[in-house]
Amino acid sequence: MPTLKGIPLQDLLLNYLPILVFLGVAAGLGLVLILAALVLAVRNPDAEKTSAYECGFNAFDDARMKFDIRFYLVSILFIIFDLEVAFLFPWATAFQHQGELGFWSMMIFLAVLSIGFAYEWKKGALEWE
Repeated sequence: MPTLKGIPLQDLLLNYLPILVFLGVAAGLGLVLILAALVLAVRNPDAEKTSAYECGFNAFDDARMKFDIRFYLVSILFIIFDLEVAFLFPWATAFQHQGELGFWSMMIFLAVLSIGFAYEWKKGALEWE
C-alpha cells in the first residue's frame, strides 16, 4: 500500500472527501439556481426598469458629457469609512483576549477615523446641493 511519510495514501485522500463533497454540492446548487432563474424569470422590461440606476446619468450617452463629481466623492468616502468600520468587527469579537496594546491601538485608529470624518464633514464633502 503506498504511503506518504508513513500515513497510508487512502487515509490522506479520505481527509479531502468532505471538501470534494462540499464543492460538488456548491457547484450543483449554483447551477440549479442559475438555471431556475433563466427558466422562471419574468422578462418584460419597461422604461422604468431600463432607466439609469444609482449612477446619476444615462449609461449610453455621449462619453464626453459632463457629470457631477460629487456622486463619486460621496461613494468613495462611503466605501472608505465602511471598510474602516469593518475592522471593528474582528477586534470586537476578540476583545476579551486583547491586551492594553490592542485596546489603545484601536482607540488611536478610531481617533484617526473620527478626525478624518470631521475633516470631510467640515470641508462639505458630505453635502449634496
